[in-house]
Amino acid sequence: MGYQPPKKSPRASGRGYRKLQHEKVKDRGRKHRSAGDSKREEQHVATMKEISDKTLKRLRTLGSQRFGSSPFSEHFDRWLVNLTDVLSEFESSPNISADDQFVKERSQILAIVKIELEERRRKEASLEEASKSLSKSKNLLERINEEYATRTREIKGQKNSEIKRLYNNIDSLKEELDYIVRMKTGLFRGISKKDREEKETETTQELNTGQRELELALLDFTEVQERLRDEYERKKQPVIEQIKDCQKKIENLETDGSREDRWFACEALIDAVNALLQRKKLQLH
Repeated sequence: MGYQPPKKSPRASGRGYRKLQHEKVKDRGRKHRSAGDSKREEQHVATMKEISDKTLKRLRTLGSQRFGSSPFSEHFDRWLVNLTDVLSEFESSPNISADDQFVKERSQILAIVKIELEERRRKEASLEEASKSLSKSKNLLERINEEYATRTREIKGQKNSEIKRLYNNIDSLKEELDYIVRMKTGLFRGISKKDREEKETETTQELNTGQRELELALLDFTEVQERLRDEYERKKQPVIEQIKDCQKKIENLETDGSREDRWFACEALIDAVNALLQRKKLQLH
C-alpha cells in the first residue's frame, strides 16, 4: 500500500487560492502605479521659466567661482566644460528655442573668454621663468653689495694708512721746527744764525708741503669714495628695478587674474539669456 498525501479540505484550498489572487492583484496595482508615476515623470518637461531660472543661477555660480591656489590654469578646462554644459542644457530644452542672435552672442562670448583664459595660461607658464630671473637678480645684487663693501674696506684701509703716514710726517716736522725755534733762543750755540734761519725756512716749507699733501690726500680719498659710491649705485639700481619687476610679476601670477574675465563672460551670457527670453515673450504677444 503506497504513500498517500493528506487531502486538503475544499475550504482551505479556496482560501489559499483567493489569497494568491489577491496578492497578484496587489502586485499588478503596484506595477501599474509605478509605471504611471514613471510615465508622468517622463512626460514632465521643464517650463521656460524653470530652465531659464536654473541656467541663470548656474551662470552666476560659475561667474563667482574662485580657484583655490596656483597654477590656476589647471582649473580652466574644467570650468569651460561646465559652462558649455550649462548652455547646452539650456539650448536643448524643448521649451527653449535659441534663435540666431543668441547663438551668435553665445559663440562670441565663449570665444573671447577662451582667448582670455589661454592668455592667462601663457602668463602662468612664465611663473617659473620669473622665479629664476628673480633668484638670479638677487644673487647679482648680493655680489654687487659684497664687491662694494670689499672696495670700501680697501679704500678705508689705504686712507687710514696714508693719513697716518702724513700725520706722522707733519708731527715730525713740527718737532723739528720747534727744535730750531728753541735753538734761536740762545740755548743752543753750536750752529750759526744763518744756518738756523735756513733750516727754519726749509723745515717750514716742508711742513707746509706736508699739510698740503694731507689736504690733497683727504680730497683724493673723498673723490675715490664718491666715484665708488656712484659706480655702486649705477650697478645696483637696474638690478633693484629688475627685482621689483619680477616680484610684481610673480605676485600677479600668484593671484587668480582669470576671475574677472570669467565673471564678465558669465554676466554677458546672463544678459544674452535674458535678451532671448524677452524676445520670446514679445513673440508670444
